[in-house]
Formats: sequence, structure tokens, C-alpha cells
Amino acid sequence: MLTISIIGRPNVGKSTLFNRLAGKQLAIVDDRPGVTRDWREAEGHLFEREFRIIDTAGLEESFDDSIQGRMRKQTESALKQTDVVLFVVDGREGIRPSDEHFAGWLRRQNKPVILVVNKCENEKITGGALGEAYALGLGDPVPVSAAHGIGLDDLYHVLTPYFPEEETTDPDDGEAWTDDEFDDLDAIEGDEDFEMEPGEEDAPEIPIKIAIVGRPNVGKSTLLNSIVNDQRVMTGPEAGITRDSIAVDWTFEGRAFKLVDTAGMRRRAKVQDAIEKMSVEDSLRAIRLAQVVVLVLDGNAIFDKQDLQIADHVIEEGRALVIAINKWDAVKDKKTAMETFEDKMQYSLAQIKDVRFATISALNNKNIDQLLAAVMETYALWNKRIPTGGLNRWLRAMESRNPAPLVGGRPNRVKYIAQVKTRPPTFALWASKPGDLPDSYKRYITNGLREDFGLPAVPIRLLIRASKNPFTQS
Repeated sequence: MLTISIIGRPNVGKSTLFNRLAGKQLAIVDDRPGVTRDWREAEGHLFEREFRIIDTAGLEESFDDSIQGRMRKQTESALKQTDVVLFVVDGREGIRPSDEHFAGWLRRQNKPVILVVNKCENEKITGGALGEAYALGLGDPVPVSAAHGIGLDDLYHVLTPYFPEEETTDPDDGEAWTDDEFDDLDAIEGDEDFEMEPGEEDAPEIPIKIAIVGRPNVGKSTLLNSIVNDQRVMTGPEAGITRDSIAVDWTFEGRAFKLVDTAGMRRRAKVQDAIEKMSVEDSLRAIRLAQVVVLVLDGNAIFDKQDLQIADHVIEEGRALVIAINKWDAVKDKKTAMETFEDKMQYSLAQIKDVRFATISALNNKNIDQLLAAVMETYALWNKRIPTGGLNRWLRAMESRNPAPLVGGRPNRVKYIAQVKTRPPTFALWASKPGDLPDSYKRYITNGLREDFGLPAVPIRLLIRASKNPFTQS
């Protein structure tokens, strides 16, 4: 598949063009320069053509270890994977000296370069910039307006010679996971031979999506780099370096993964800046699309209020949660820190039991294998299937030990149960009077499922249905 990188100085509209070609609002866009800091990629398309598109940080003349210097290094790393470069300049501002500098730099990279003059929705304003663009020595400029979708047909024709003759596309990345509507559930009541059909998500070639989340500066980006053994995303001592959620494809023990590094999530009341608000929304979207979420904690500040709020959100979304206690090598009193962690898990995160965790040092690459083992174990539990016949034998034993409370002096029988979904494990339970089944009894059933069928560490969903099968009445 053709790989196209979008490169240019800050605030010329690179991320807007990226979103336009991707067909989705993936990259954060703001009028302030320097919003994009890491390079991110997505599947893009123009008419019938599909390609891989890379959005890069704004190029600046910085060669030190400042944020700008690290942004430049990330762009240079993206360029190595590129087949064609879209060099974007601002049609409203005209050609700047930095445009001329980077045009000269691109000519030395031995990569095909297409000059794109953006923000050309008004020809009277941008006509001068188009004339100036010829002086960059990159051939005929292509006028576009990424914000308005103008000029994409011209861009398509210029890109056409670079597409391979035969292309294969990767499987669709999929949309957000949503609950099934469960409209036809009542038809299965009483069928102890019912089994779920395997879904497409069970195919081994479909990558497992892992989101790495946490508060700012706990080491999320460092962890991703440690896992893939590459400086794939920008890191540093400053909090809030990551703004976009950056997805990285990776393979481990023959299985495909999609790792997503996310922006740090502070308490909602502290988030005032518009860019940070968009970054947090991007992180929440990454959780919603993930299958396993790795919550990174700082070993020296374990489970503050924000950590618990993030964990609660992950569980509410039905994702598989794994905890990475980072910077463990820097913790002086490890015994006290672990006692604090275990107490918080028992009393403040009691809705799921035995969440898998690992104490790690992302910076020094310690115990990463243990973390990955916890991820795979939790993912398997999140996908676990339980036969319907065994579930109903178990339900009869549970009811005989502890019947549901009477309603109006009459029994409220629980009559049938079936697993109707995985990811997370979801069960439908039929009762005589479902509206009168107390929460305490629902917890009794849920906790029994967790303990008796080996479902620790993952959310369990229980759907209560009204029994309508006359043959099950007693």
C-alpha cells in the first residue's frame, strides 16, 4: 500500500488535510501552531484509491533536545517510511523563509515531493502564493482547501502515478464497539443447547487493540516505546507532551496488536485549555475503541482520585483492564506502596476482582514481559465462553441455596440463563418478575458467575429478562 506523509511548517493545515483524507476527525486541529507532536497514521482514500497516510509534527529549525527538536526527529522518523511526501504551505500567508529552507531539505531526501498550497478557497487571496510556490523548485503546486474539500481531484491526479498497479488492503479497523440490541433474546429462553456464534473479532489476523492510559507524566509514551523497542512516540520530562492518540501496529508471539498511546487525563475541573479538552476526548475515544486498556500508575503516587476515575470509566465501558505500576525501581518503600495498591483495589475498585497488574520500569524495560502476559491473560478472560447447559445447572444450585426474595408472598423464580455475548462476558437471566429482582440478588448471581466460572479481572454484564415461556412455569 502506498504510504504518504504530510509535512510542512506549523499551522499550515497538515492535520486538517490528514482528517480530510482519512475521512474521520482523527487528528486534533487548532489554530495554534505545534498542536501535533508525534506522527500518526491512518487508512486514507481518494475516490477509489486507498493508501496509508501519516500526519507529522510541524517542521521547525531545531536540532536540540527541546520539544521542537524532538518533534523534528519524529518527523524525520516518519519520512523513512514514506513513499510520497505532500509538502504543505499556507496559501493565505504565502511562502515563508522556513518553507524555502524545508523545501531544500526535502529535495535532499530522495523522496518524491508534491507541493500542496492549502487554504486556497479564495483565489483572489491565494493567487500570489501560488506564483511564489513555483520558486521552491518542487514542480507545479496543487491548490487545495483541506477544510472545504476543494482541489482533492487535482491531488488525486498528481498522486495517481505513484500508486502500485495491484494493491491489497488491510482488514477494516472497525468502528466503536457497541452493545448488541438483543431484540431476539426471548426466543432462546429454555434452550439449553444454545451457543453463541463465533464473531469476526475471533479471527487471529485481526489485531488486539490496547490503549495505554493514565494521568500526565506517568510514563505512557515511554511504555509504548519500551514495548515496541523503538522511539516511536516522543517522550520527555514535560507533562502533556502527547496530545493525539497515536496508534502503532506491532506483532508479539505471532499475534497482531494495535497499541494506542493516549494523552494524559487530568481531573475534568482542571482541564481548561481547548487543546487539552480535545486530547482528553481523544483518549476517551481510544478507551471506547480498545479491547484491553493498560492503566499506567506512578509507583510513587499510586491510585489517586483521578486514577480511580479512569479505572471506573474503563470498567463502565466494558473494557478489559490491566494495571501497570510504573517507576517501580524508584519506589523506596515497596512494601507500603504495594499495601496501598491492594487496599485501593479492594475497597475503591471493588466492582471487579483480581485485576491483573505488573510492577514495571518502562524507562529501563523491566518486567514488560510480565505486563504483556497479564494483558494476554485478561484478554482471554474477556473473550471467555461458558456452555449454556452448565450455566443452567449452576443457576438451579444457586437458587436452591439462596432463592430470590418473595414478591407479594409469591416466589420470584430465576428460570434460565445464557451467555449472549463476550467482550465483556454478557449474560441474560430470565426471572418471573424481573423488575422486582433486587440489586443484591443480581450481585449474588454476578459474583457467583465470577467465582464459579473463573471470570476474575473483567467486567460482567447481566441482562434481566421477563420469563414468557409457559413450559418453564412452576
